[in-house]
Amino acid sequence: MDTPSSDGSWAGADVWATVDALLAWLDGNRAHGDREGLLLRVLKLSEEVGEVAQAVIGATGQNPRKGADHTWEDVQAELCDVVITALVALRTLTPEASAVFAGHLARVAHRSLGVREADDRPS
Repeated sequence: MDTPSSDGSWAGADVWATVDALLAWLDGNRAHGDREGLLLRVLKLSEEVGEVAQAVIGATGQNPRKGADHTWEDVQAELCDVVITALVALRTLTPEASAVFAGHLARVAHRSLGVREADDRPS
């Protein structure tokens, strides 16, 4: 498992090692296990996406009762929470999360950008 840097931050840590550390922490502190725990971990994504929506509404002042009670930096932070939650959920489903994600990203890039997948590139 990766560890934080000497200043206690995870800023320079490998993304997947940090995801593994978060997964271990969550697994050690979960109230529900097995299938129920897995489903709740995936459902956590919906909660995080809702927080993005709330932050956008707050940043644009769309709720007259609250006004502009969020910033675009709040939106950025909430989007990061969505990404982290998704990576942890993916890692919960498979120990090969890094390879699954890399393969899927390559397929999306190929389909959307015409970028060849790494396996198709000449050596």
